[in-house]
Amino acid sequence: MIEEYIDILTKTGEPTGQSATKSIIHSKGYYHNTAHIWFYTTKGEILLQQRAASKVIFPLLWDVSVAGHIDAGETIKSGAIREIKEEIGLTISENGLVKIGSFDSFKTYPNGIIDNEFRHSFIAELKVDINALTPQKEEVEALKLVSFTEFIQLLKDSETNGHFVAGNSKYYEVVLSTIKKQINKK
Repeated sequence: MIEEYIDILTKTGEPTGQSATKSIIHSKGYYHNTAHIWFYTTKGEILLQQRAASKVIFPLLWDVSVAGHIDAGETIKSGAIREIKEEIGLTISENGLVKIGSFDSFKTYPNGIIDNEFRHSFIAELKVDINALTPQKEEVEALKLVSFTEFIQLLKDSETNGHFVAGNSKYYEVVLSTIKKQINKK
């Protein structure tokens, strides 16, 4: 498998004009862009992805519907569209993405990974049945839809229930609030 190249950013998120492999990015702690896409239904559900058992960080925990690194030279939105197609087999247009913000996530893990990412986060309506999605086995163990009520309950106990990636609660709360506002617009 060919390792992906990722653009290196400054600590304020500006392009440096340089890129490196993902392994170098994570070993040196270079700042970089990722895309997070949260799918929701108009029935008040959120699509969650269980991280593959083979993932180095947080295997088998539940997280964002789709997430991934933005490749060198790629725009944030085109990277988001690519990741959606790769991870769940869904094709959507860039117009289907609603950007909700960019969130800093600068973390160092016990295995030596230094992950300094700018999470460009989007929401998008899931307009197909969950059974029409095709999880990428290297990235995704399973997919499920949870109601807003269930999402809130799981989040409330996230420090102890082993369900969500612990420590992301505030970010998840912003996402849920934004999705609710988006549904109420319709």
